[in-house]
Amino acid sequence: MDITNSVALVTGANRGLGRAFAQRLLERGARKVYATARRPETVDLPGVEVLPLDIAVPASVRAAAEAAPDVSLLVNNAGIQTGTDLVSGSLDAVRDELETNVFGHLGMIREFAPVLARNGGGAIVNVLSAMSWFGVKGANAYHLTKAAAWAMTNGVRLELADQGTLVTAVHLGLADTDMSAGWPVAKLAPKDLADTTLAAVEAGHAEVLADQWSRDVKARLTLTPEEFNLAMERALSELTAA
Repeated sequence: MDITNSVALVTGANRGLGRAFAQRLLERGARKVYATARRPETVDLPGVEVLPLDIAVPASVRAAAEAAPDVSLLVNNAGIQTGTDLVSGSLDAVRDELETNVFGHLGMIREFAPVLARNGGGAIVNVLSAMSWFGVKGANAYHLTKAAAWAMTNGVRLELADQGTLVTAVHLGLADTDMSAGWPVAKLAPKDLADTTLAAVEAGHAEVLADQWSRDVKARLTLTPEEFNLAMERALSELTAA
């Protein structure tokens, strides 16, 4: 896929990774960029076409698809993290994360798949996480949703192959955004993540391991659960001690 002259829609484009994606799409020559947010007045990026969108509300998703019939690249970036555990945390909070991080992304794909097909196939980018593969106390609801979103991404990739739609999963450790503000560790610059991802889309890649952390975590998946958990404990301890 050629980013130049593409028409992209980015969810959660008012800040962080979403804003970086929208900005780099414009700078790389996209013909039009729809920048969406639950509060559209918070989108401050010149040159984009702003749309209101709450991906957890099906009617809002349908309205966005109707308002953007020319999309050829969908960037599913919007997400939430409530800091909830699975056993002791609020079940409502777990459901909220699932509604946004899994069903919200799936709803976007279901509505925009016909749009992409009419526009030549195009591509979908699902921004996931290295936490697709590991849990941590205090954020296991997020782990659940990202693991489910990874499986969903793999499934829709198979289902949309016949219409020529590329589906790219993006995994990363920590990016320098509001969500990671409490972690005093080295973080990936949002601009760098956007550039790496867009280059991968142009090259037709189905997966992006955006940093060494995500590459290391995925490499451990062949370990037994006991070995994996020990390796992750050591890695997290080293990360926070650095």
